[in-house]
Amino acid sequence: MRRVFALTALLLASAATAQNSLPQHAPYENRIPAPRDVPYPGTMTVKVDATDVARRILSVRQTIPVAQAGPMTLLMPAWLPGKHAARGEIEKLTGLKITANGKPVPWKRDTVDVWAFHIDVPAGAKQLDLSFKFTGATKTEQGRVSIASNMMNLQFEQVSLYPAGWFTRRIPVQAIVTYPAGWTAASGLPARKQGADYVYEKTDYETLIDSPVFAGRYFKEWKLSDRVDLNVVADSPEELNATPEQIDAHKRLVDQSIKLFGAQHYDRYEFLLAISDEMGGIGLEHHRSSENGVKPGYFTKWNDGPGPRNLLPHEFVHSWNGKFRRGADSWTPDFRTPMRNSMLWVYEGQTQFWGYVLQARSGIVSKQDTLDMLASIAANLDNRPARTWRDLEDTTNDPVISARRPKAWVSWQRSEDYYNEGLLVWLETDAMLRRLSGGTKSMDDFARAFFGMRDGDWGVLTYRFEDVVATLNGVQPHDWASFLRTRLDGLNARAPLAGFEQNGYRLVYTDTPTPSFKNNDKTRSQTDLSYSIGAVMGKAGAVSQVTWDSPAFEAGLTPGDTIVAIGGEEYSDDRLIAAVKAKAPVKLLVKNGTRYRDVTVDYRGGLRYPRLEKIGSGEGGLDRLLAPR
Repeated sequence: MRRVFALTALLLASAATAQNSLPQHAPYENRIPAPRDVPYPGTMTVKVDATDVARRILSVRQTIPVAQAGPMTLLMPAWLPGKHAARGEIEKLTGLKITANGKPVPWKRDTVDVWAFHIDVPAGAKQLDLSFKFTGATKTEQGRVSIASNMMNLQFEQVSLYPAGWFTRRIPVQAIVTYPAGWTAASGLPARKQGADYVYEKTDYETLIDSPVFAGRYFKEWKLSDRVDLNVVADSPEELNATPEQIDAHKRLVDQSIKLFGAQHYDRYEFLLAISDEMGGIGLEHHRSSENGVKPGYFTKWNDGPGPRNLLPHEFVHSWNGKFRRGADSWTPDFRTPMRNSMLWVYEGQTQFWGYVLQARSGIVSKQDTLDMLASIAANLDNRPARTWRDLEDTTNDPVISARRPKAWVSWQRSEDYYNEGLLVWLETDAMLRRLSGGTKSMDDFARAFFGMRDGDWGVLTYRFEDVVATLNGVQPHDWASFLRTRLDGLNARAPLAGFEQNGYRLVYTDTPTPSFKNNDKTRSQTDLSYSIGAVMGKAGAVSQVTWDSPAFEAGLTPGDTIVAIGGEEYSDDRLIAAVKAKAPVKLLVKNGTRYRDVTVDYRGGLRYPRLEKIGSGEGGLDRLLAPR
């Protein structure tokens, strides 16, 4: 027995001193060379066969000159300007084969940077010959559909690789694309027709990636000025039937923008607009063009409401703000270096501000509709409890954090609020400039000082927070640094609405939606009751949003639920609106998956919709801001 006890004690002592296995980190060897600001030795060629529209496949043959044998890394663009994140569609690059002197060159993907391919250039090789395919999305769950039966949006980052180790502006490239017979293509990069091919002007790789193409069977072009064109592709020729008055509004957009900024940061500018149910929507800025995708009705349903007509003013402003002037931490020498987005409240926030101003000044959207749209922006942000825990500047990380994936509780999570709350900050700045200067200064003066230099320069002039502050002080002395830091870093239950109140308007709620609010509901196929019960309904009773801490939230209603019945009767949008209007608790039968439950939303306040109410009489600062020049 003593031996048994001794053995047991020995085993227990051994167990007490034993340890789990403890590995050490396997070091990572970075084999990708850093970019250098020196010329690349030779010109790449990129040849794209874009005729396989039915299968959404782009076939690529590319040549890359090489100066010496040995290790080399090829990159697909990852960090894309305007997307503010690593969004290059590497998953769609397929069938990659590389040869030199007619013999295969094996490649190995980097284990950390999946956009990078390592090779060894064989002795005696003068160039690499690449072939691969870009297999575009065939349905929306695979990503944005960029190729449709009668049009396509060709983005050159989809159909090219580039050598690591150089600033992309120092890599020469020539692109040639074959489109389907009978199609017309437009791009900010000039091209000449050569048989069935478009031969694009030799340029640098940075400019090529900044020069996407819209091409289609049904195409029309309008000249808006001596340097700006509107190029439109559509699913059908009927969608191209713009009236002279509609085109005149777009001409005024160009004219009002030039009057505002005082310089143009392009030699030529091409609006690329797709009107389509088949190709995915888009809004993306470039130096000499912009990609704009909207649903059918842009021209043909013009009188139904403003719809998506804020898109072109916004993207046009980006030629000045975001492309020419850019936050220093957002500019990168290649498409591998991560972007830092701390200045997006200027890049996107002030672009949002000027986009709404210019839509009103040009008449693309009426002044009243613009005021109503601004009211919706203000109300949306003023009803986001997330403002109590997450500051505005932190939302500039959202392009990397969430990549615009849907959020269940956006009012508590926040989203890319630097757009619209940035707008509110700049509207407040406008009001302060007017007040401090006795009405002699406004944001127009800031725009001319910050963006209005070097006409025709479509390079990049970077800035930092201190440059923004210095420009504001040059317009009107004030402690702008403290003001902006308070707006960027502060936590507050309320949105910054002083820009309305100091400029002659206040946010109020009434029981009747504005025309633009109704148009937005119709365009989005939704019923927005955010400011009453705190929920937004999609099609057929589907709950798409619930405001955190709202009556709907307290009742347990959740995004993803479906309302089946209201007060014992089958669901309809009108029936839900009537129930809220009755100012009594709303009794719902709710389905989630295969489960049903009764939900009572204890709300008695009736319908509430936002609008701006004039303070006093006469012309206020906001009236003057929206007036054409």
